[in-house]
Amino acid sequence: MSPIPQITKELKANVDLKYKQGSEKYFKEEIRILGVRTPVVRQIGKKYFPKINPQAGGKKEIFSLCEELLNLDKNEYSTIAFQWAHNLEKDYQPSDFKTFENWLKKYVDNWAKCDDFCTHSFGSLIYQYPELLPKVFVWTNSKNRWLRRASAVTLIHHCHKKDKTVLKNIFQTAEKLLLDEDDLVQKSYGWMLKESSNNWQPEVFEFVMKHKNNMPRTALRYAVEKMPKDLKTKAMSK
Repeated sequence: MSPIPQITKELKANVDLKYKQGSEKYFKEEIRILGVRTPVVRQIGKKYFPKINPQAGGKKEIFSLCEELLNLDKNEYSTIAFQWAHNLEKDYQPSDFKTFENWLKKYVDNWAKCDDFCTHSFGSLIYQYPELLPKVFVWTNSKNRWLRRASAVTLIHHCHKKDKTVLKNIFQTAEKLLLDEDDLVQKSYGWMLKESSNNWQPEVFEFVMKHKNNMPRTALRYAVEKMPKDLKTKAMSK
């Protein structure tokens, strides 16, 4: 039996209307949520994953359940779907790129979904199979703002793993997105540079100084946020 009806029942029992109203005001774009706080959603996802794992028959069937959840078109269901997908990261294969990219194109319609999916499941897939990096870079040319955001956010997983081999891809992506007019894309590559600066501050600072006269202030502020005050001041000065 599918656990989705029971998940729905538990989610609806944990709706917090005040939280829902606050969340709807927080996002600039329209979002579809039940109104359940994220830690509660993750606990529900964690509870039901072991119930489906032994009987689901493998990754393919679990991914199918993830897609059922994504089709329900509420943030909470997406959170659980991406959580379950991430639970399977040890079983990822390069062929999973096609599935993940389809989910990204079809179901990701706000920055929260994009960031949750790309910093965890998608980022892990790309980290394990760096030969897929050129496919991620292709998204920088997309008309879909979430794919352009994903082209940067997906690389953050490499930053957390301190994988310096990806630094050239990070700078290549930032250069490509440099003049993007969408503030959520500007924030994404600024965030990517900020996370990179935790490990490779001199290189990131050099990149920022090279491009600061063209880089939107939104991206620039994000990029230098974790740098020492003197470097931050130098980068932000006109």
